[in-house]
Amino acid sequence: MSDAAKKSGSTHRSTKYDASFREGDRCRKMSYLCSPRKCGNVCNAMQRKLKELEDTGLSRRLTSVVQKGTTLEHRGREYLNLSSNDYLGISANADIQSEFLASLDGSAFVMGALSSRLLTGNSPCIEAFERYVAGLYGNECLVYNSGYHANVGILPALVSRGDLVVADRLAHASLIDGIRLCGCEFKRFRHNDCEELELILQRAAGKYGGIYIVTESVFSMDGDTADLERIVALKERYGARLYLDEAHAFGVAGDSGLGCAHARGLAGRVDYLVCTLGKAAASEGAFLICDAATKQWLVNASRTLIYTTAAPPINVMWTHFVVRKITEMNAERLRLEKLTARLRTRLKDFRILGDTHIIPLVTGENEACIRLCERMRSRGVWAMPVRYPSVPRGEARIRLSLSAAMTEQQIDMAYESIQA
Repeated sequence: MSDAAKKSGSTHRSTKYDASFREGDRCRKMSYLCSPRKCGNVCNAMQRKLKELEDTGLSRRLTSVVQKGTTLEHRGREYLNLSSNDYLGISANADIQSEFLASLDGSAFVMGALSSRLLTGNSPCIEAFERYVAGLYGNECLVYNSGYHANVGILPALVSRGDLVVADRLAHASLIDGIRLCGCEFKRFRHNDCEELELILQRAAGKYGGIYIVTESVFSMDGDTADLERIVALKERYGARLYLDEAHAFGVAGDSGLGCAHARGLAGRVDYLVCTLGKAAASEGAFLICDAATKQWLVNASRTLIYTTAAPPINVMWTHFVVRKITEMNAERLRLEKLTARLRTRLKDFRILGDTHIIPLVTGENEACIRLCERMRSRGVWAMPVRYPSVPRGEARIRLSLSAAMTEQQIDMAYESIQA
């Protein structure tokens, strides 16, 4: 028996006993946590919090709707849908859907992956899609099940505790969640303020193992775009690496719809380029464009890739089919630009932000935003409020999201419901 053991009065336990003891201790703790008294306290606390949310108008609820392309149906009534991310109008395009269904081999098993990609879920169609996208961007491609999976799984696998992450203050919640999982130092710069970003990079020089800049190309809450040329120049000047989320740009930006970085000739200078597939592509999932070494590392270290069932082959096949279409949908992109210009021009006397197909209409306080949404809904237009704390206090807004499938008459209807 060691001196330390004699002092403490403890004796050495076998590994098997240690494991059993720890499991028993865990069970006792779980028994306590699940006891009627403890559960009652937890439930009471949740009820109090829910009441606070109700009283402040911040409670969220799931609403059942039937999507119909540019419209949706709710409780038997049809509304113009200004809260969708169907930017190219693919979701209700009957011709595209029919062509895809006709291309399927009815004898093939495509309905479920049934396993993670590292076991038996890595179907040939996933690899075929990755090869196709890699060819579009001239670099490696790695598919994830969602944008959230990508953003919370990639950064923690790349970033170490001795590193620094610097993110735009309006970076999406999924990016913030991923950064928090890194366990490293984290700083934010004012939205689209490259001067403050440079100041942070200057002060950080030589103090960290690595520096990662995290931003989006199109910001959904402000409807504006990042100054990618300046950000890329800064990351190269200070030896940082750039993680770019193109969720709201993929399908829309550039002649091929491959996003802002590709459209500006910068894709090859972005270290980690993420595009999601649940918006303009009307599918699900996401992909990362990176170098070969990064892809192989993530296959070994990215928990949201390793520990989840792969996407069903049918979904991947639809995604592959749609992305091929997207590269040729210049007419739809041009139409979306024209519809955006039409509505932005009509709303010139209102406080609107940005210059993209996402038009944030700022109303001020939460109550005013809710009242405007209700008035629009009474006139057959569905638009959802974005309120504090999702945006700063006094900056509540309605996010008007347009689709190439909309008509000029629908755009005018949207304006009139706001103007009324």
